[in-house]
Amino acid sequence: MSQTAKSTISDQITQSLTDQIVRGDLAADEKLRQDHIATEFKTSHVPVREALLRLEAKGLAVSLPRRGTRVAPFDPANMREIREMRLALEPVALSHSIAHMSPVQKQQAELARLACDEATDLATWEHENRRFHMAILAGCDMPRMLAEIADLQTLAARHLLATYSTRWEARADRDHRAIMAAITRRDVDTAVSVLRKHLSRLG
Repeated sequence: MSQTAKSTISDQITQSLTDQIVRGDLAADEKLRQDHIATEFKTSHVPVREALLRLEAKGLAVSLPRRGTRVAPFDPANMREIREMRLALEPVALSHSIAHMSPVQKQQAELARLACDEATDLATWEHENRRFHMAILAGCDMPRMLAEIADLQTLAARHLLATYSTRWEARADRDHRAIMAAITRRDVDTAVSVLRKHLSRLG
């Protein structure tokens, strides 16, 4: 099997396990068994190990002596740190993104905003909300920062789906609309200011 093929399978396993952990299908402290995962994806243990290491790096799994790799504990108190890190990184990324966003990137951000507003259940809304927040940063040529932001948003999504289900209701997001209007005008200061206020309400 080529290295490219291994990476592709590892990517698929990583994404599948990430989605299951975020949705709560895999509970905190549940063991991630390499043999079961390898069987499910019809692959060897090598890409599975790669995927599990990626999950650890994302903060979604932990490796414990004599207990193996398990789903990371869920601690709502971590949301404060996640919020502060997003507040530090996302406004910087947005400020660099706005001037360089292509028409296609702006269209993708607007489509994500509309899909978020039209969502009728929390899981769909969360997915589209995350898509919007990454889309408005698409013009930022800082791949390491964007990768860190994506991981933080994944952790925030896990928190939101676990704790917000009884309080969620469908609504149009005025902050999202204001951010897109500012992006259209290339008004960096307003877009960043609205995003900061928006993120400060997380958790």
